[in-house]
Amino acid sequence: MLSTGWEDDIEWVQTYEEGLARSKHSKKPLMVIHHLEECPYSQTLRKAFASSPEIQQMAQEDFIMLNLVHSSSDDNMAPDGHYIPRILFVDPSMTVRADLTGRYGNRMYTYEPEYISTLIENMRQAKLLLHTEL
Repeated sequence: MLSTGWEDDIEWVQTYEEGLARSKHSKKPLMVIHHLEECPYSQTLRKAFASSPEIQQMAQEDFIMLNLVHSSSDDNMAPDGHYIPRILFVDPSMTVRADLTGRYGNRMYTYEPEYISTLIENMRQAKLLLHTEL
């Protein structure tokens, strides 16, 4: 199951390369979730992600979605380190959106469940900027 608990109703791509190709073709941003099955922080983020109707709707309609249970060797996917969990956005021009960050200066792309609204806002920004930049 490609969702690995992140939500079965979302269409998940299998690889980063497939995600980039589908993003470019569809003109939708790619959302990449780096996580580990046994990581308690990944598990709490996964629950918050799956229980947010707004995140679920945007993930289903507006994004190409990828979740990785191993770290990508692409250093563009780790602008501030290879920690878990982290979520990054890539626009259809294949540019990693380093400006869309969570609340922490030392782990800029992690999201705590109590700050899930930050993730929602960044998803909105990824969509909006996409339309103004194309």
